[in-house]
Amino acid sequence: MAAAVQIATRYVQTELGFRERLFVAVLSSKASLNTLAVAVNKTVAHHFSHLLYFTGLRSAKAPHGMTLVSHGDERPVWLMYETVRYIHQHVGGDYDWFFIMQDDTYAHAEQVKALVSHLSINQDVYLGRAEEFIGGEERARYCHGGFGYLLSRSLLLKLQPYLDSCRNEILSVRPDEWLGRCIVDFLGISCVSQHQGQLYLTYELAKNADPEKEEGQGFWGAVAVHPVTEASLMYRLHKRFSRIQLEKTYQEIEQLQVQIRNLSSLLPVGEAGLTWPVGISAPFVPKSRFEVIGWEYFTEQHSFSCPGGAPKCELGGPSKADVGDILQAALEQLNRRYQPRLRFTKRRLLNGYRRFDPTRGMEYQLDLLLEATTQKGHGHLLAKRVSLLRPLSKVELIPMPYVTEATRVQLVLPLTVQERDFAGNFLDTFAMNTLDTHDNAWLLLLFIYDPYDAQRVSQEDVFAGVKAMVAELEKRYADVKIPWISVKTEVPSQVKLMDMVSKKHPVDTLFFMVSVWTEVAGEVLNRCRMNAISSWQVFFPAHFQEFNPVLTYRGEQAASSASSATDFLRDGHFDRHVFTEACFYNADYMAARTKLAADILDREEALEGLEVFDLFLRYSELHLFRAVEPGLVQKHVLRSCDPRLSEELYHHCVLSNLEGLASRAHLALALFEQEPANST
Repeated sequence: MAAAVQIATRYVQTELGFRERLFVAVLSSKASLNTLAVAVNKTVAHHFSHLLYFTGLRSAKAPHGMTLVSHGDERPVWLMYETVRYIHQHVGGDYDWFFIMQDDTYAHAEQVKALVSHLSINQDVYLGRAEEFIGGEERARYCHGGFGYLLSRSLLLKLQPYLDSCRNEILSVRPDEWLGRCIVDFLGISCVSQHQGQLYLTYELAKNADPEKEEGQGFWGAVAVHPVTEASLMYRLHKRFSRIQLEKTYQEIEQLQVQIRNLSSLLPVGEAGLTWPVGISAPFVPKSRFEVIGWEYFTEQHSFSCPGGAPKCELGGPSKADVGDILQAALEQLNRRYQPRLRFTKRRLLNGYRRFDPTRGMEYQLDLLLEATTQKGHGHLLAKRVSLLRPLSKVELIPMPYVTEATRVQLVLPLTVQERDFAGNFLDTFAMNTLDTHDNAWLLLLFIYDPYDAQRVSQEDVFAGVKAMVAELEKRYADVKIPWISVKTEVPSQVKLMDMVSKKHPVDTLFFMVSVWTEVAGEVLNRCRMNAISSWQVFFPAHFQEFNPVLTYRGEQAASSASSATDFLRDGHFDRHVFTEACFYNADYMAARTKLAADILDREEALEGLEVFDLFLRYSELHLFRAVEPGLVQKHVLRSCDPRLSEELYHHCVLSNLEGLASRAHLALALFEQEPANST
């Protein structure tokens, strides 16, 4: 049986006995596991957060992204028996409803969720497409498995004691009929297609049917469609239902906008208080000139707001696709508004502007050169400005794998000759925040020698003072050992250093790369443990960099204590240019490093311009979590930028130093005071 992904517990919910709403079980077989079952997963898995696949295959390998339970017996009735028993034993106490379907069924996920949301959980319910038993002499019915069916939790609990008797006493070749007979004989409950006013609508697909041509309420409102004979048909059905759902959503939006316009006349400000588009949050209003959101200028081929400060760069990738999509949307909206009197054709984009407003989404201003054609065929060119908005979508909670705060953290500190003077403060802070509190964290030092210093290490060790401080620390804490590794290199690449460290540690090691200015605290270690998730996510915290006190206070004494919990973050900024702090598991690093090795082959010089962040970004499919970390506060220091690094890394280092000097207000005041006429 494939290992199930553990989901972080919602502690309050568990403590109060709350249950999730719906669990979905999909029955598959050897012939359809890698085809129809995969199609089911791709069409409904993002709608159903709790989804398991069941098969009778022994030691079956689960397709990517699917959680599979193998029972080891391919007899259909036995698979049904084992599936119901598994559901009761493992998830029966966690959910209110259980939806069981076959992999040749297309389930309209939105309809399934809407159905269970309107049903009471306190009744014994066996809901699906009711069919007569073979013979058809009795009034009881069973639910056809091809169209799926719902079982309530109370019914599942009552059925469990009779499962073994059903297996031994009821003979049937159809698993759905066997289950229906079991429920009818031992509980006296028959399948129904309607309960509490809610209909379980199904649609039987004809042979060689084209989903694009299916119409009518029976198709649109169906909970399940059957039979789906091939994966391509599953995808076509999903496309059709998605389009129907999208059109329905647009209609609802238009109705709501009409209601808002009608109600606006009753407000004191009238229609003047309406925002555009109707129903969307108003644009962000800056409180100062420093909060003004700038517009990015673009054409169909180029952008004039580029990474690294370049004045012009070619559009490509998602950015180019975004521009193409918004131009098409603008043209469709114009034609929808003015047809049939006018028909517009785009000649070219004259000017394009866009900006991201955090309160509402991406805004666009487009100057279009259009050719307008009348119904009589007359045409002329005109320039028209249009405004568009790509609103922010609904925020969703994504289930995350379970992690624990008991994981040991292996800190890795690379140390160059220029940084050795700061090592004493780092070790003192590490001892106070970690060793004194007995936190489960170890430290590894990497002494980086350039070739000249490495040759003279026997006569004069440039890191002798740091090694003496480490020895003193080990004497003070008898049970603590702080190992170090000596590295000889001209260019201290993060990836090269981690290659050496990775080979000396187990694959389940949680690394926390730090700099000599990092002040490691217990809360930071815990956030490293919680945000770095093996085979799922890596964490790159952005530290808070204090400004230069000479410019910030100009001779005044800094406040010794903060007046509020956040005042200590007032005179500085979160440094977005530096990626020295990173939390990740060794197994994830090794996997990404293997892909990198296949890409660069033996070109070791390619590693000099690569940071660990770039490694995971380019050669891993893990989530990259980049977030500000208030617990990582660094004193101001002018870092030494190595020109032997790549141009991009050197540029980021210089920008970090420049932006870390002071705020704009402090810099402006310092320049003002330097003017001879303004000095006192």
